[in-house]
Amino acid sequence: MNVGKRLFQYALQYKKHFILGLLMLTVAITAELTGPFIAKTMIDKHILGIEKTWYKVDGEEKSAAKYEGNWYKRSDHFDPGEVKGKPIRVIQVKRDFYVINQSIAFDGDRSIKSGKVVISYKGKTKAYQADKLSVSETFGFYKPEVSGMLKLMMLYLGLLILAAFFQYGQRYTLQRSSNLVIKKIRQDVFAHVQRVAITYFDNQPAGKIVSRITNDTEAIKELFINVLANFFTGIIYLTGIFTALFLLDVKLAAICLVLLPILVVWIVVYRKFASHYNHKIRSTLSDINGMINESINGMPIIQAFKRQRETTEEFETMNKEYFTFQNKLLSLNGLTGHNLVLLLKNLAFMAFIWHFGGQSLGVGSVISIGVLYAFVDYLNRMFHPVTGMVNQLAQLEQALVSAERVFVLMDEPGQTVTENEIDRYKGNVEFRDITFSYVEGEPVLKNIAFHANQGETVALVGHTGSGKSSIMNLLFRFYDIKQGKILIDGKDIMDLSKQELRQHMGIVLQDPFLFTGTIASNVSLDNPEITREQVEKALTDVGAMPFINNLPKGLDEPVIEKGSTLSSGQRQLISFARALAYNPAILILDEATASIDTETEAVIQDALDVLKRGRTTFIIAHRLSTIKSADQILVLDRGMIVERGDHNDLMEQKGRYYQMYQLQQGKTEKKRAVS
Repeated sequence: MNVGKRLFQYALQYKKHFILGLLMLTVAITAELTGPFIAKTMIDKHILGIEKTWYKVDGEEKSAAKYEGNWYKRSDHFDPGEVKGKPIRVIQVKRDFYVINQSIAFDGDRSIKSGKVVISYKGKTKAYQADKLSVSETFGFYKPEVSGMLKLMMLYLGLLILAAFFQYGQRYTLQRSSNLVIKKIRQDVFAHVQRVAITYFDNQPAGKIVSRITNDTEAIKELFINVLANFFTGIIYLTGIFTALFLLDVKLAAICLVLLPILVVWIVVYRKFASHYNHKIRSTLSDINGMINESINGMPIIQAFKRQRETTEEFETMNKEYFTFQNKLLSLNGLTGHNLVLLLKNLAFMAFIWHFGGQSLGVGSVISIGVLYAFVDYLNRMFHPVTGMVNQLAQLEQALVSAERVFVLMDEPGQTVTENEIDRYKGNVEFRDITFSYVEGEPVLKNIAFHANQGETVALVGHTGSGKSSIMNLLFRFYDIKQGKILIDGKDIMDLSKQELRQHMGIVLQDPFLFTGTIASNVSLDNPEITREQVEKALTDVGAMPFINNLPKGLDEPVIEKGSTLSSGQRQLISFARALAYNPAILILDEATASIDTETEAVIQDALDVLKRGRTTFIIAHRLSTIKSADQILVLDRGMIVERGDHNDLMEQKGRYYQMYQLQQGKTEKKRAVS
């Protein structure tokens, strides 16, 4: 399904709101477009209608005018069969009005010669005896039309008020509907990000993902609020205008229809060029966001190693590329924007002048002044929606490119989220001949096989890159295995959903992550099933309460992004308490003591001795002194288990573990001697 169809599917979820908005828009435009028709009626019937033939009547009537003691009524005010008296004509010559006491044979160019009105048309000339009207006498002929003009003016005012009311209603309804669509898209894309496999985040900078969720969805918002609103308004407006033009003059309206294919070709050509520029602009903006995010997180390193100039140059390179493509898009918009609209508008008026000037204006005109006025008004109005649509073409293309980027993210394979509850594990874990590769053909684990019984503590040691963390990633199903099996209580973990698998597992990472909130919320993660008493107990068990009690607000002490106001040891204690508060059957400590000082490490070791009872614990550690009491130690080298046993067994073997332990003890003794 293409981008447009997917956006349309989102809009369909709120179709009632959109339909209501479009109906209100139609009513508003219809009310607004009646203005020229009302003006045409006022001009032709009430203002220029004075030049119609007047007939003498017997006495005063509502629609009659008094002149030289007699009453006269205009021809279009007579009822069928009503008796008409002597005719007269009111003729305007320049700014003055004259009365001719008879009908005229033809109309044409008018002039005054020797007190007579002279009318010329196609070589024929005829003079009529005429009396010049005073201002009051002229008003007397207009007086019967005043009430009709006032009614039309009131009608127009009422329609303007109605149009303003429905314009407000349609704008509010369409924009609210658009906001609902964007709210739904943002919810969906953020929810999908929670389901995307961990491997996706390994290859995508956080800044780029943030850009898609924020900047790109904001661009889609502009599509619904501004672009589609302008296009809907323009289409309905043009439909109304062309309907009115066909009612006024079919030939000129047909000529004006040429505008539509020009507009379509215009949009197609514009999008062809703008699409390339917008893809570059959005991609570069995403790179800029990623670079800024990375720079902020790595600012201590940048400043410590004096890399400010190089980082600034890297940013300026991307910023210059962004600027270049923005300028190219601006040039395209300048060439195909307002200037092209102005050209089309002038061409339309040339057609209008040619049509009326060559065929209708002047002597013997068959087109009324009211029709001419209405045509000019509608032609002017026609280019307002065209300009509006053209001005939104850049926004349209940006929004479609942004939508494409958002949907690419949403098309990433995601995990099915289940709410099923399973019984707590006993904690028996078995790895059966596991071989695993992050990159095809480059295995990081080879034939890994071991068994951890309920309540045991299993330690994984080895040099960096030996595969320790990979084993835990597979146990948590951050990555899925393709060769071998992992069993928990005899059940294959691949038969469980990832949510079910992780229900009774806890993990503490080497680099603890704290969320913005409070210390208490970081332990419970706002899980309503974890009470404040449980939070406090978990913090007490890991030995964190002494430093928490010294904080001004204790458990409610605010934690800013990543807990930067706390020491690494304090952050690790809170992270450890978080895992314990969830009371996991299987607990994983991924080098959890690497960032903790010796005194804090001793506190954690004391807590572990109590808490690991009845719980299977996996420890990934560089400090071998912290795993001396482990029930089983697995020594890994290049993805294979090369030694296994408890601390004493491995020391007796005097193999790789023995060498690592002696090396670390030697370093420790050396440090103590120096201190």
